[in-house]
Amino acid sequence: MAAYLIADVNVTDHNAFEEYRREVPATEARYGGRYLGRGGATKVLEGDWEPHRLVIVEFPDMTSLMAWYDSPEYARLRAIRERCATTRIIALEGVALPG
Repeated sequence: MAAYLIADVNVTDHNAFEEYRREVPATEARYGGRYLGRGGATKVLEGDWEPHRLVIVEFPDMTSLMAWYDSPEYARLRAIRERCATTRIIALEGVALPG
């Protein structure tokens, strides 16, 4: 069953973040990750949420998502992101659709 990484990223150092943005897709792809949304325009429909840079990545399953997140190749990039952005990230397990 698919799993989704959903992140709200507030970039505080755009120059430093560029390396992360450029290199992270290849690490996600190795674990079956693919972007469903990445930094596009947002429109709040309800509530007081003020999203920054939203990212949604689909993985084949939660095991693949967590294997990527805990991987050595992502650890270096995660450290870069943590220095140049504040981020809220969740992992969401999908649902099996009938049919």
